[in-house]
Amino acid sequence: MTVPAPRARRRSTTLGRLLPLLLIGALLAPLGLLAATTWRQAADDRDLAARERLGVQYLGALAPVTDALVEAQSAAVNGRPVPREALDRAVERAAAVDARIGVELLSQERWAGVRAKLEALRGGGTDPEAAYTAYGEAADLLLALHQKVRETSGLVRDPQADSFFLQDSAGQQLPEAVVAAGRLTDLGTLVARRPAAEQQRGLLELTGLRVAALGPAADLVDNLRSAVDGSESTDLGANVLTPLDTYQRSVEALAAYSTPGRSTGVVDSTQLTAAGLNAHRSARQLQPVILAELDALLVERVDTLDRDRWLAAGAAALAVLLLGWLAALLVTADRRTRRRATVAATHAENADTAARRDAWQPPAPEARALQPTGAAREHEAGQWGAFDAAR
Repeated sequence: MTVPAPRARRRSTTLGRLLPLLLIGALLAPLGLLAATTWRQAADDRDLAARERLGVQYLGALAPVTDALVEAQSAAVNGRPVPREALDRAVERAAAVDARIGVELLSQERWAGVRAKLEALRGGGTDPEAAYTAYGEAADLLLALHQKVRETSGLVRDPQADSFFLQDSAGQQLPEAVVAAGRLTDLGTLVARRPAAEQQRGLLELTGLRVAALGPAADLVDNLRSAVDGSESTDLGANVLTPLDTYQRSVEALAAYSTPGRSTGVVDSTQLTAAGLNAHRSARQLQPVILAELDALLVERVDTLDRDRWLAAGAAALAVLLLGWLAALLVTADRRTRRRATVAATHAENADTAARRDAWQPPAPEARALQPTGAAREHEAGQWGAFDAAR
């Protein structure tokens, strides 16, 4: 009897066992890279938005300084006592803000120059023309500081349309319009006092300042309307449009009263001063609204970026857990398979040994003829009885 040899079991190679784990590792690598890139990009955008908020705070501190400087200039030109208390308070608040965030915004040197110039105005004389020039130089330094803060804080590189228009309006257009409107009204007062021979030159100066004052104001209106139209915020339009309309009407009145009369050829300084004061008040009401809306947009952006970062981190962690669970299942399945293969091999070996042992049988005894019994046995004994007796 031929016993068939057991079939050899195919053993999985090491590469075959490791291939699923290698595939899982290959899948983890791009997922980790994607999660790290998303986290880094969101972190960079968040840092930019947080830095922009510092710029908004600094611009908010410079706005009262600008208002107080324009008022002080008007008082000095018109021969009134200069309200130094308001200017000093505004300077102290701005100095506190600069001491807190000026290092990060690289504004301390510029602020030191502005503050020194403002302190020098205390010793100015009573000459209106000299005061007009001195305050104008201080205002120029202050406007340059506005621009510096916008650049170092990243506001000029804001990626969103609505917040970009808001920062441009609050950090450049409105301060320039306020300073230029103050100069326009004060120059109208000075021109009215000059000799008749200098009136014509004064009117030319007024025309240039009129363009310098109305240009930023018109850009401001366009920027804010563009911000409202392009923003997804429902509060921006409701909060900004009302003070913007008031400011626009005041600027239109300033443009009308700064134009020389057709009959007289001169500018009514009294009406121009009143129109300038009205424009200054409306700008003072508009400035904090713009800054507040800009800061609200930045806060919302920071919150969104934080949420995106943690969502990316959570998705990456979930992917790692799922792939780790899959790898554990594969490892467990491989161990179970190898254990079963070992048990099966042992059983097969035992069965083969038993089969070999059962295949050998001892030789069977030879067959013998059947012996007669009964009558046949007695007959046979009778036949051989005589033979046995003779023997």
